[in-house]
Amino acid sequence: MRRAVIVVLDGLRRDFVTEAYTPNLCAFAERAERFGNHRSVFVSTTRVVSASLATGCHPARHELQGNAMALVEAGRLVAHDAGRPDFLDHKRRVTGRSLGVPTVAERVAELGGSIVFANASPGAAYAQDPDGHGVVHHRAGSFGPGRVPLPEAGRLAITPDVEGDRAMTLRFVREALGESRPAVAVLWLGDPDRTQHASPLGSPRHLEALREADRNAGLVVEAVDRLRDAGDDVLVVLCSDHGHQTAVGVVDIEAELVEAGLKDRPGSGDVLAVANGTSALIYVHPDRRERIADIHDFLASRDWADRVIAEDELAAVGQAPLHGLAFAVSMRSSEAPNDYGVPGVSLVARSQAGKPDRLG
Repeated sequence: MRRAVIVVLDGLRRDFVTEAYTPNLCAFAERAERFGNHRSVFVSTTRVVSASLATGCHPARHELQGNAMALVEAGRLVAHDAGRPDFLDHKRRVTGRSLGVPTVAERVAELGGSIVFANASPGAAYAQDPDGHGVVHHRAGSFGPGRVPLPEAGRLAITPDVEGDRAMTLRFVREALGESRPAVAVLWLGDPDRTQHASPLGSPRHLEALREADRNAGLVVEAVDRLRDAGDDVLVVLCSDHGHQTAVGVVDIEAELVEAGLKDRPGSGDVLAVANGTSALIYVHPDRRERIADIHDFLASRDWADRVIAEDELAAVGQAPLHGLAFAVSMRSSEAPNDYGVPGVSLVARSQAGKPDRLG
């Protein structure tokens, strides 16, 4: 049987794929096809990319618009953190479907099946197979076909850190590449993303996380090489979902909309500015569409907005005006270096979910 093995190194920037930091990735690239012009989807956040990897589609079709997004519920706009373990179940109840198109897990269910091991957020993990066609392992819960919880012995009892990634990788090699051998096996490492959210790019802690993630990828490649030597036909893909920039300022877009008279009050459901790191999604309730022109002019006048993507332009970035989405904003950025000389700085949108601001 022909099989595919996909390893995602969450948050890995292409300019950090070097002999000094990622020798295993560099060695693999020497004998593989390297896609130097590849770009992520918009918004380039993990849960969105997970759904795009699982479906082969942009957010306009699979409908998971951001790491955070809004839904119209009982006539109200409601913001949601798509990283929650129950988000796609909730979206299914509200909209009738978890994702708008079938996943790889569904397509190969009768052709050898799929197994996913993930140490990203629960929402990102479950976006790989939200309707339970294969097996998904995550520390928030492991499920088999039909979304049936696996027995206690089958849980992925790991920590969301470097040690958890290593334990998960070893189990992935043992089970997905040794015992089960499904048609599609996905390993989604939590690092270097997790460390990069907490430590500056180029710092010693960051570079060590890169090396650890590279070692884990190397273990998978070695295991696949053994399978190939034994006659198996295995395609291996090593990839990243997005990169990172250094956060140099935080903008409270919703507060500015209230001050400008374009949103009724803090927490109101008429207009929502849903933060997605270096971008934001602006939702407008159907009953408040008369404000759209003024909101566009307001956003275009802000010096923190690098690009304002209006409703009729969303298709150009792979989004669609679903669930009240009226605008997308890419925050102002530059190639200026951080304190460790790593280029790429950006403003970020302030989260309305109470998550801490992380400058630097």
